[in-house]
Amino acid sequence: MQDQENPEVIPQPEGEGAPAAPAAAPQAAAAPANGEPGLEEQLSATEAKLAEMHDAFMRAKADAENIRRRAQEDVSKAHKFAIESFAEAMVPVRDSLEMALKVEAPTVESIKEGVEMTLKQLTSAFEKNRLVEVMPQQGDKLDPNKHQAVAVVPADQEANTVVSVLQKGYMIADRLLRPAIVTAAAPK
Repeated sequence: MQDQENPEVIPQPEGEGAPAAPAAAPQAAAAPANGEPGLEEQLSATEAKLAEMHDAFMRAKADAENIRRRAQEDVSKAHKFAIESFAEAMVPVRDSLEMALKVEAPTVESIKEGVEMTLKQLTSAFEKNRLVEVMPQQGDKLDPNKHQAVAVVPADQEANTVVSVLQKGYMIADRLLRPAIVTAAAPK
């Protein structure tokens, strides 16, 4: 008689009537009894999420590259055509000067009138393109960011102030194009 606590396992021949082999361990792990998804399901869900994230990353990377390329093209075009607006405003000034040279018998009055009209066109072109005069008044404080003093002269005014303007300066928006050339008052 066999001991019931330690039953002896008797090998049975394979073939008909033999009991089926137990299920493989991975299949058992795929469907646990407690209702949670199995490892294979988790793996396939994670792989799907990874593929989705990779696709989103690649799309974002391509979008960023397109934005960078477009920005470079915009900067390049801005440099290339930055002067276009100013050039369009200057063409009528040149036309007026050429027409003045075609006049066969100009009088002093007609020349003066033509120059005044051409100066108005030029002033208008400067205004449209934010080209502003730097024209300090006598007694204004000397500003080294906008004025260039070429001489210091004795004067009856405070030191380091503008005595006279020898040449106007110009600014484009907030950037100095050319400083105003001035004489400054010497210290007393």
